[in-house]
Amino acid sequence: MTESTVKAEIKAPLRPVSKEGLEKLAATAKANPNVVKSLKVKTVCEGQFRNLTYVRDLPEHVIDEPPTLLGQDTAPNPSEAMLACLGSCLSVGIHANAVMRGITLTKLELELEGDINITGVWGIGDLAEKRLGFTDVRVKVDLEGDASKEELEDLVAHANFWSPVANTFRLPVNVDVSLK
Repeated sequence: MTESTVKAEIKAPLRPVSKEGLEKLAATAKANPNVVKSLKVKTVCEGQFRNLTYVRDLPEHVIDEPPTLLGQDTAPNPSEAMLACLGSCLSVGIHANAVMRGITLTKLELELEGDINITGVWGIGDLAEKRLGFTDVRVKVDLEGDASKEELEDLVAHANFWSPVANTFRLPVNVDVSLK
């Protein structure tokens, strides 16, 4: 008779978010449901297609283009940064709602990909009529925690529904670009 040993893999919970802080944030929002905040950033072209974007007092955020689009390949391009923003926003929403629901997460990873036609690149390529920007975005969430698959699926769906960035992708947004 052979004896086999099964080792249970113990995963550490993700660094916690303050449930009390989330509750205070929710209470403030419920008390002031019509508050709209204007977010501000400043982007400065460093040269070629490398741009430095400044947010609050944080170090600059670099955006560049790959060599195929004549960039230096030192950072994500603008469209990749949009996908990164979507992934981060969904991650924040999933994590916050897990905490509020009493779910301890041990893994939260998102893989994103988007389809974009770049033949009309910056209005200097093929200018035939076509859809500009992403046509399709796919997000796969790898999520583990002390909840059932159904609860985790509901958590992801809820975060997707309430994500400001996901809704910016889905809904028309007024954009005004003018010379200063």
